[in-house]
This record gives sequence, structure tokens and C-alpha cells, in this order.
Amino acid sequence: MKYDIPTEVQDTVSVLWAKGYQAYVVGGCVRDLFLGKKPKDWDIATSAKPEEIQQIFPASFYENKFFTVTVHTESEDPTLKEIEITTFRADIAYGDRRHPEQIEYAKTIEEDLARRDFTMNAIALHAKDKEVEVLDPFAGQRDIEAKTIRAVGDPDQRFQEDALRMMRAVRFFATLGFTIEPATRKAIEKHSALIREISQERIRDEFIKILMSDAPMEALEELRQLGLLSHFLPELEEGYGVGQNKHHIYTVWEHNVRSLQYAARQKQDLIVRLASLLHDVAKPRVKQGEGPDSTFYGHQVVGAKMTKKILERLKFPKEVVETVSLLVREHMFVYDPETVTLKGVRRLLARVGTEHIDELFQLREADRIGSGVPKAQPYRLRYLKAMVDKVRQDPISPKMLKINGDTIMETLKIGPGPKIGAILAILLEDVLDDPALNTKEYLEKRVFELAKLSEQELEDMAAKAKQSAQLTQDRVDEELKKKYFVQ
Repeated sequence: MKYDIPTEVQDTVSVLWAKGYQAYVVGGCVRDLFLGKKPKDWDIATSAKPEEIQQIFPASFYENKFFTVTVHTESEDPTLKEIEITTFRADIAYGDRRHPEQIEYAKTIEEDLARRDFTMNAIALHAKDKEVEVLDPFAGQRDIEAKTIRAVGDPDQRFQEDALRMMRAVRFFATLGFTIEPATRKAIEKHSALIREISQERIRDEFIKILMSDAPMEALEELRQLGLLSHFLPELEEGYGVGQNKHHIYTVWEHNVRSLQYAARQKQDLIVRLASLLHDVAKPRVKQGEGPDSTFYGHQVVGAKMTKKILERLKFPKEVVETVSLLVREHMFVYDPETVTLKGVRRLLARVGTEHIDELFQLREADRIGSGVPKAQPYRLRYLKAMVDKVRQDPISPKMLKINGDTIMETLKIGPGPKIGAILAILLEDVLDDPALNTKEYLEKRVFELAKLSEQELEDMAAKAKQSAQLTQDRVDEELKKKYFVQ
């Protein structure tokens, strides 16, 4: 087999050997070479100590306690701009199920490989003088060929050392299409509760890689069967075995993961994948009745609150939390041509935002396919999309009005205060009803009319304007309840 080791890596290894040190290409990059993939980064293991590595490669930095020195190269390839060189090491004791409390230098590459997670990642390439020799003490090549995920040595010990390796096993299951061999699988089931001792950020990062794979549905089922899901996302598992009504052919669990899988097939981004997975997370908690006429009143509202708590717990960025929660809250939007009006579409855009409306449509498509229907975009949904395109430029927020708070203060010769916000709310309500009214002339005239009202009258009108959108949505939601039994 020909090993396509880049010149930058080969030269780095050769320099170390020339200086009297052992050096081997190791880790995921070796696995990727065997799989015929281009590695995303490169790692070298060496007998040289960190300070010796830095003396050999001045363009480097060493800012960790794991004997890893990062060497800068002049490569134009982003995957080769930095090469990580780590001294042979043996991890002695793990205190937090993730990081070794005590690390010692190892004497041989075989010792170093013995501490690694899976056999496919415990292969080294001896690339001296352009001759490549494979060091494979744990038969990693065999497991790569068999598409098998197998722990190095004793799987119980490997997962007790670093519990995140259990999530990594499922990630490789999803991204590589490998299967987890029985002994490794049994050890994960046995030690699944240890994942609770891992930081939420680390779990989140592995979870994202699983979601962004091509096979997230199978991976979620694997997480459930292995017992990992119940420890970091128990709310989702609540849907397992929970039947739905006559409009669904799958359980809540099956529907959610199938919706996610459709989003993955469409190459959707993380926001849509998360929303597809969590959009019906609340159904088990709000379900009423059993059988074909069971209902799930308010599941989108409860689901949005649950989604927010879940994503905050997993330390997702605020923008992701807010956007996914919004999509879950709004995923039940009505799109029957006989019900939807231009005014209603403007209100939908006002609630969701033009920047998220396409994501909401992508979520609805995933929701439909996840329900077992044949078409992601029926005529009704295409009709609504056309209406959205029609009103996309219509004013749907105070910022899009032809006048603003400064204009109102200047017109009325008054300072800042609640009166300005009240007037803007009323003006927006006027324009939502009729976008043609969004002219400076009309709005300034309307400002003078509103200024004549008492403070109480103005507050009452503003409150009514703010409630109007919700009342309109409540009306169409009620029609949806009667028609689809999916409240």
C-alpha cells in the first residue's frame, strides 16, 4: 500500500530521526490514510522531550501539560500549517474521567500506542528515509478493513480512564459507518453513567459531530441502546415507545430521529438539524388520551421551553439556543390556502424574522417526511412560500416603518418615554394590516392623531395592537387543532 505522507510531515519526521530521536506518524491521520481519506490534521509521536522538540523547531509553541508541541510550517495547505508533535507518554491515573492526573514519559512507541482509545487509532507509521513501515501492535488495520470499532486492550479500563471515549465510539459509528464490536459495546453499556462526569462542553462537541454526520438517526438509536442518551439528553428519550394519533405512523421517538435524518440528507445546517430533532420533544409530556384521536395540545410552546433548557445545559451558544427554540415554537404554522392571508404571512415573518423563515420551512419539510408522508413540499407549502416571497419586503417590524422614534419625538416635540413605544406599536399594527400605509406622510399624520389621545387610551390601543398578532395566530391554531389533532 502506498502511503501519501505530505512532504511537510515527512521532513519533520526525518529531522527528528536525524537528530537521534525516534519519530512516527500516529493517530487519526494514519487511520484516514488507510481509509483513503485526506487527513484533517497530522500528529507525530517522538522520543524527544518537549524542550528538545522546541530546540529543533524554533517556530513552535508548548502551552499544555500533555507533552504536545505545536510546530508551525510554511505550508499553504491549512491542514499542514501546524503539526502536533507529542513525546511518547504513558497515562498513569485519570481523576476526572477525561484527563490523566499523572503522565509519564514512555520509552517506546508501543507503550505510547497502548494508551490510545481504539485500535484503528493505535497504528504508527515509521516513515524514515521515505521507507514506510507499519507498526500495528493491536491489529488496527484488521479492524479498519472489517469496519470495526474496538477498544485498545481492556475496554473497561479505557472507558474508566476517559468516559468521553464512549461518545467518540458512537461518533465514529456515525461518521465512518463502522460497528462497535461486542466487548467494547458491553463495556460502554456497563459504564454509560460515567458520561455524567464529563463536561457539558465536551459532550456537546461530540454530539454536534454526530448530528452533522450522514447517519445521525442510526447514531441516536445507538446512543439510546448503549444507555448514553439517558444521561445527557433524557428528554429526547422520553418519546421512545410513545404512540401518536391517526396522522402519524411512527412513535414520537421514531418521528424525531427520522425528521433529523431527512435534514441530514438535505445537508441542512446545525440549527435545522437540532430543531428537527427537538421540535416534538414535549409531546410525551402533554399527551392526552391514547389511540388514533390522542392529542398533544401546546406541545410546540412547551417544546420551545424544553429546547431552551436542553441547549443551555449543553452550553450551546446563545444565538443557537434562541434560534432553535424559536423554530420549535413556530413549527406548527398554518399553510392551508383557505386559511392563510397576506396579513397572516406578515405576522409569521414578524414573529420568526426574515433571516429564519427559510430554516422554518426546512424544519417543516423534515417534520413532514419524518411523519411518513411522501412529499416534503406539497402544493400548500409551496403556496405559502410564494406568499412569503410576495410580502418579504413589506414592513414587519418597527425598524421597517418609514418613521422611527426620533422622528416621532421631533414631530411631537417630546423626549423619550413609553409614549414613543406605544405609538410605534400602533403604527406597526396599521401597516401590518395594509402595507400601503407605510409612507412618511400617512404615518406622521397618524402620529398627530394619536398624540391627541389620553395616556390611558394610548396604552390601551398599544396593548391591543401587540395582542392582535397572537389573537390571529390563536384563531388559525384552533382551526389546526380541529383538523389535525396535533395540538
